[in-house]
Order: sequence, then structure tokens, then C-alpha cells
Amino acid sequence: MKRIILFVLTNLAVVLVLSATLSILGVNRFMTQQGLNVQMLLVFSVIVGFTGAIFSLLISKWMAKQSTGARVIDPRAPNGAKEQWLVDTVHQIADRAGIGHPEVAIYDGEPNAFATGAFRNDSLVAVSTGLLDSMTEEEVTAVLAHEVAHIANGDMITLTLIQGVVNTFVVFLARIVGYFVDRVILKNDKGTGLGYYATVIVCEIAFGVAASLIVAWFSRQREYRADAGSASLLSSREPMIRALSRLGGLTPGALPKSFEASGISGGGGISAMFATHPPINARINALQNLRVK
Repeated sequence: MKRIILFVLTNLAVVLVLSATLSILGVNRFMTQQGLNVQMLLVFSVIVGFTGAIFSLLISKWMAKQSTGARVIDPRAPNGAKEQWLVDTVHQIADRAGIGHPEVAIYDGEPNAFATGAFRNDSLVAVSTGLLDSMTEEEVTAVLAHEVAHIANGDMITLTLIQGVVNTFVVFLARIVGYFVDRVILKNDKGTGLGYYATVIVCEIAFGVAASLIVAWFSRQREYRADAGSASLLSSREPMIRALSRLGGLTPGALPKSFEASGISGGGGISAMFATHPPINARINALQNLRVK
């Protein structure tokens, strides 16, 4: 229920902020005079901006399983002691975090792990065989607590809302600029011209790059919070520090691009500004300065 309220409030906030800004700057009146229905464009932008993000979130568990080949462990019939330990550990940590028991899955690959799902009580935690084979049980436990912290923090839905907001701005502003160029600069008064479409494409690319900086920045902040969440759930920061130190000496396994930000260690992008995860050393430093209650 809280997430539904958050979704509605976020949409309303986007509409109100854009409407107020356009009114204050006089853009609303100017574009209306040029034949553009700004209110309808705003509604269109919100629908386009959020639909894709929300749909991706709703199918995230299914997509994660399909793209990584993750095999969900049946908690009633695990295959061996290691799988039993893995399920029990995730469930124990989930109980401490106050969330429902996530599905627990294993997939073949180099060291990595991720959590996904649209709901706190219906989520998925998956770990790679490479991570299980290269870390101690204490270190794996810290990683699992990190992933459970993501779920407990509502990071998946929050990242989706952030993505929806920036998508809305990209769609809306690109079309405002495109209409301005087509009607005011190119003096086209015979319907929507080539200048509009060309400008929209260029602006969507440019604004999309700028928007990805915002999403990447938020993703990095949530990693710090999940590291702190791991320390809190285990009542010690040392296991997560050791897990990160171990991870720093390994080559992390690549995840599909759509789930890269969900991993314990994501890709760095073309620069630090586009990285979904902070540097390992920065995360360790943050944990060392953390007070665990």
C-alpha cells in the first residue's frame, strides 16, 4: 500500500513541478500560442516515462531468472547441505530485516549476486557459483545481508520511480525543444515537420545521457546504504568489509545490462560518473567509518 501511495504521489509531484515551472517561465502560454497542447504532452510524457519502468520492475524476477539461468532452490527439498545453508541464511536475515522470505536462487558464473523483485515480500536473491566457491561462509553471509538490505530498503521500487521521473523529463523536454525548433526557428507552420523529429531524437539522446548520470548517482548511494544495512543486520561491519576486500581481488561476473545495478559489484561504465557501484575502496572506507548499533 505504501508503494502504491508513493507511486501516485511521485506522478503527481512530477506533473505539478513541471506545470508550475512552465507557468512561471511562461513556456506554457507561449507553446499554447504556437499550437502545442502542453497539458496533453505532459500527460503523455508521464505515461511513457513510467510505463516502461514499472513494467520492467513487475517482470524483473522473471527476466532475472531467464537472463542469468538462475535456478530457484526449493526450500522444502534443497540439493545438498550448501543449498540448505543458503536458504536458511537468507531466510534468517530476512526475518531480521522484517520482510517476507525471498526466493533463493543459484546461477553459474563468476562472483556476483543480486536481488530483485517488485515487492518486499515477494523478491528474489540470487548468488553465482563463482561467489559461493571463492568466499567463506561469513563473507557470503555478508553479501546475502547486503542483498536483503536492498529489498528491505525498497531500492528496486525507488530506483524505478527515479527512472520514471527522469524518463518523463526526457520525453517532455525533448518534445518541447523539438516543437520550439520546428515552429519558432525553422518557421514551419504546416504541421509537424522534419525539424521536429530530428530535434526530438537528438534531444532524447542528449537528455538521456544526462538522466543516466542521475540514475547512476542514486544507484551508488543505495550501495552504500545496503553495505550499511548488511553491517546492521549482522551487528558487525567486519564481515562486509572482508567480503568487499575479497571481491576487490576477484573479477566480478557480468550481469545482463538491465540488472547490472542490482549486483553486488556492477560495471564501471565509461567513467566514474556513469558507474552503478562506488569503488570497492570507497565502500570499505565508508564501512570503517560506520557506527554499528
